[in-house]
Amino acid sequence: MKGLAAGIGVVFLSPILIAGTGMMLASSADAVQSSGSFSSCLSDIDSDKVAEQVTKILDGASGKDVHVEGLDLPAEQVPNAQTIVAAGLSLDVPKKGQIIALATAMQESRLRNLAYGDRDSLGLFQQRPSQGWGSAEQIRDPTYASEQFYKHLLKVSGWQQMTVTQAAQAVQKSGLPDAYAQWEELAAALQAAIAKTFPGGGDADGKGTDQDKKPSTSTTGCAPGEDGSGFGRIPEGSVPKGYSIPKDAHPRARKAITWAMQQLGTLYQWGGSCTNSHGPDPMGRCDCSSLMQQAYAHAGVTLTRTTYTQVNEGKAVSPSQLEPGDLIFSRGTAARPEHVGMYMGEGLVIEAPRTTKPVRITPIKDWTVLAARRVI
Repeated sequence: MKGLAAGIGVVFLSPILIAGTGMMLASSADAVQSSGSFSSCLSDIDSDKVAEQVTKILDGASGKDVHVEGLDLPAEQVPNAQTIVAAGLSLDVPKKGQIIALATAMQESRLRNLAYGDRDSLGLFQQRPSQGWGSAEQIRDPTYASEQFYKHLLKVSGWQQMTVTQAAQAVQKSGLPDAYAQWEELAAALQAAIAKTFPGGGDADGKGTDQDKKPSTSTTGCAPGEDGSGFGRIPEGSVPKGYSIPKDAHPRARKAITWAMQQLGTLYQWGGSCTNSHGPDPMGRCDCSSLMQQAYAHAGVTLTRTTYTQVNEGKAVSPSQLEPGDLIFSRGTAARPEHVGMYMGEGLVIEAPRTTKPVRITPIKDWTVLAARRVI
């Protein structure tokens, strides 16, 4: 289960193995990787410089004038690294686990979501459908692929006491088991830079989640009492006591919120249509964007299908001026967010969060709002 690993400054993008200096067929029948070591090129990484350049990319820079040592396509690679860190935070994976995942993806795909690889290997981690990692479509979803890597890592006994290479190898079973070490320093720098962009992500123990940890300050402009904190802890899948849709909500927003609330407690399904979330077919369940699409469809408003396109629907609004029914976006970047929820008023948001979690209501204080759109 291995893909192509390219040397610094040289990337082989053809699925056909091109023979040449520094490339060899790995001893494992599952791998085609570079035989050269790049550790000397990636020593003494300037973490502050990496953080500066990463911030530029996450703020929307094109990548033309951005340079991250060890990354030749930072505009593509940094957002993928961000997805890996976000998935780790959402699963409460410690900092070391996130570094292992980043180093693995750097070796396997150079942090590119590849549509090809050795045999049927695909995606960031070059996971194989034939080896039980999921369908080809699932593996090409960076969030799914990252979560699968972490779930396999967490099953490795004593992984936290292993070196990065040992832990990565325990998951990947590479034909070149020592290749992951060369990426450790860059992986650590990327993890530190990216984790700081998430609430609680910069904690010393490396834990934290995108939404399950409290940020130190509000990013929504809501004053205390208007950020959902007054409802206390909200059991997943339930409506907090005392909440009602604001009377001044737009009629279509009211319909959309009402329909979305009827899906509370149903399990998330990546790629699910949200057309029958209570039914037996998992693909009838909701993911974050299909929940928004179907909620508004029942209110007579047509939305596109994905988070990436919904962020361009309607008109932009300030996170400090939200109204019931507004779509809010988090994770990723403002231009390409990876998660969407619907503001319900009273400082609350309804969302389909991620795999293994149900449709739920969360306080907006736990969101880092990258963008907001009013679609009515």
